[in-house]
Amino acid sequence: MQSNQANIAPEVNRKFSSGNLILVGMMGSGKTTMGRTLSKHLGNPFVDSDEEVQKRTGVTIPHIFDIEGETGFRQRESAVICDLAGRDNIVLATGGGAVLSEQNRLALQQNGIVIYLKASVHDLWQRTRHDRNRPLLQTADPRAKLTELHQQRDPLYQQVADIVVQSGKQSAHALMLHLVDEIEKFKKNK
Repeated sequence: MQSNQANIAPEVNRKFSSGNLILVGMMGSGKTTMGRTLSKHLGNPFVDSDEEVQKRTGVTIPHIFDIEGETGFRQRESAVICDLAGRDNIVLATGGGAVLSEQNRLALQQNGIVIYLKASVHDLWQRTRHDRNRPLLQTADPRAKLTELHQQRDPLYQQVADIVVQSGKQSAHALMLHLVDEIEKFKKNK
């Protein structure tokens, strides 16, 4: 009799064998904070895809938007995500718009357990309203833009997510412990 592993498609095997945890969600949902906290708890390296884009280009994301527009940034982001998804045993925080690309969604789904840190538009607004490093929010009505982005992206986050967790008012440590429990439950049920 064959084991269950032999009947699982190769990309499903990679999802679990990679050891990767991938955080998706809106800007301000806590992906970087939670990624660092999970990384420290698990002893796995933390990588933030936005930070990696900046490291590789030597300029800030707002600068990339100014020079190349959102399209240029998204191309750079996709190249970074493709590279990072091929690594093993990392905690990866993605940029809020990473899920806009079908290529990125597939890479994320196939190369680790994807966790959607879901937050209300109100909470996102509270967390991002003074941040000038968010090019998409440099508009006359940033809260309306957040609402628009949330409506556009929430279905995509839901599509790629293996686990959905509300990133509300709890501490980063409490949320991390909850996430570790959810990850263990997910692994047992697969």
